Amino acid sequence: MPEWKVLIADSLEESGANILAKEAQVDNRPTISPEELLADIGNYDALVVRGRSKVTKEVFAGAKNLKVVGRAGVGVDNIDLAAAASQGVTVVNAPTATTTAVAELAFALMLSLARPVPAADASMKRGQWDKKALKGIELEGKTLGVIGLGNIGAQVAQRAAAFGMQTIAYDPLIPAEEIAKRGAEPVDLNDLYGKADFITMHLPLTPETKNLLDGEAFARMKRGVYLVCAARGGVIDETALLSSLESGQVAGAALDVFSKEPPGLTALVAHPKVVATPHIGAQTAEAQVRAAEHIAEEVLNALRGDELRWKVV
Repeated sequence: MPEWKVLIADSLEESGANILAKEAQVDNRPTISPEELLADIGNYDALVVRGRSKVTKEVFAGAKNLKVVGRAGVGVDNIDLAAAASQGVTVVNAPTATTTAVAELAFALMLSLARPVPAADASMKRGQWDKKALKGIELEGKTLGVIGLGNIGAQVAQRAAAFGMQTIAYDPLIPAEEIAKRGAEPVDLNDLYGKADFITMHLPLTPETKNLLDGEAFARMKRGVYLVCAARGGVIDETALLSSLESGQVAGAALDVFSKEPPGLTALVAHPKVVATPHIGAQTAEAQVRAAEHIAEEVLNALRGDELRWKVV
């Protein structure tokens, strides 16, 4: 058996670690510090991370034996992809493992805006009966604008159809015909802003998508729009969102991700028109097992030189 050494630098379900251990020596160090990672990475052929550990260009520079980095999840913005490519290190992820979990959370967040369940529960726990103050709206007949109709966005569109919503979508990477097959009407971004009653975001954080929703974008939206984001922190200009909430241009926002995590008790988190959750999109038992097993299998594929399903670089 090859003498591969694999470092697991974040928490990983046991089933994934067991798959790796069948063919490699595995060091499970879920609380490893950035300094320890930098000092020790040269000893390993493979590195497995989630979102906590940052795989910087300095890490790659010290990774003399590193062949593959596996991200147990979808987003790879915590990995310096340019540095990986320059060092000849393969990066793989598990893009389908958390699709259902994130789609279901996005829809739960949408429902929590339409019907103020978090506020209703909080008022009951204060001993209050605020029935008249908790009037909501129905999703049926509303227009949902999906920004990013990949795996997760498409599943959100399916669920929206079951609720009787009309779905429109913008995704520059997917042909209009495919968008229609996935259950949405293809539109450009300006049309989406002008027509959507609810907007949900499902796109990665890249230089092109950073602060995609800024003050100008909010101004073009239908007044009283509701916003859901369970994608990546940084795709929304949070200062502009706060101003839009204050003005009533945005009626409510449900956010699972933030530009800085954890954000602390900011004015945005504390705002009465905001439902905030601590980046729990992938936090289901089923998704975590799938992510661990998928990434373990893909890391071993990379070490063996086998065909890869989910190569990023």
